[in-house]
Amino acid sequence: MSTEVRFPKMTDAGDSSGVLATWYVEDGEQVAAGQVLADVAVEKVDAEVTAPVAGTVTRSVAEEAEVAEGAVIATIA
Repeated sequence: MSTEVRFPKMTDAGDSSGVLATWYVEDGEQVAAGQVLADVAVEKVDAEVTAPVAGTVTRSVAEEAEVAEGAVIATIA
């Protein structure tokens, strides 16, 4: 069973998007729960995305890609 990691909701607008600025883990890397996975930005506001569970990361989005808030950016199995 895998756990989805989503781009965080950072605005009140329902259809906003942002940028996945930096990945701090490689595809296939083992991570611990709470480990910082990536930095994201929406309208010049930055936020960290952390791992909700421990496991192996599969990235779904490239760095600098525009991503809708709430979209899946990775899975952890």
